[in-house]
Order: sequence, then structure tokens, then C-alpha cells
Amino acid sequence: MNTMQSTAGRQGAIWFVRVGGILGCLGVTAIHVIDQDGLPGSESPGYVQILYYILEVAGIVAALLLVASRTKLGWFLALGVAAGPILGYVLSRGSGLPDYTSDIGNWAQPLGVISLVVEGILLILAASLLLTSRR
Repeated sequence: MNTMQSTAGRQGAIWFVRVGGILGCLGVTAIHVIDQDGLPGSESPGYVQILYYILEVAGIVAALLLVASRTKLGWFLALGVAAGPILGYVLSRGSGLPDYTSDIGNWAQPLGVISLVVEGILLILAASLLLTSRR
């Protein structure tokens, strides 16, 4: 009976973590839809808009993979969903990007800070699960 309880408890914990990953991926997606003023969006230059679309699709696909128990692939994609926008935030606020300099120094934008928190949590969650699943 103890073995069954510990297995059930472990399965519940795994599902709880997967739900966190699903919500994190969908949260990153929603934040970026809001940031681009909804769909179809209004970010410029055009390559930034395309990167937003790629991120949003990747966030939804990662969440669906985690729902469908394709967890290894889902967590790997979730890692990118978290790391990509963090890198974009740092580059766009730091040195700027080609034809995209309006956010240089804008480190305290409220939606950007919220996004960094969600992405940071998702990054830690995805990285830790991928590292522990390799053992």
C-alpha cells in the first residue's frame, strides 16, 4: 500500500509541475499578444512582429505537448519559449536591435517586468525538469 501511495503522490506532483509549465507557456504567449496590441499585432520592424508570432505559436504548441504527455519535447520547447524573450528583452533594452531602438533603457516597463518573472519561472522549471530527466 505504501508503494501505491508514493507512486500516486509522485504522479500528482508530476502533473502539478506540468500544469505549471502549461500555464507558464500560455502566460508568456498571452503577455506577448497583449504587448503587441492584440492580434494581428502592431510591432515594428516587421522581423520583430514575426518573432512575436513564432513565440506565440511555440508557446501554444509547448503547452499542448505538455497536455498530451509529450513532456520531453514539451519541456524542451518551453525552455525556448522562456529563454527567447528574455534574450530579446535584454538586447532590446541594452544595445537595441536593428531598426528597433525605441526600448533602449526601458528596463522597468511593467508588462516587461511581469513577462521576465513568468519567463524566469518557466525557464527554471523547464531546465530543472530536463536536467533531472536525463538521469
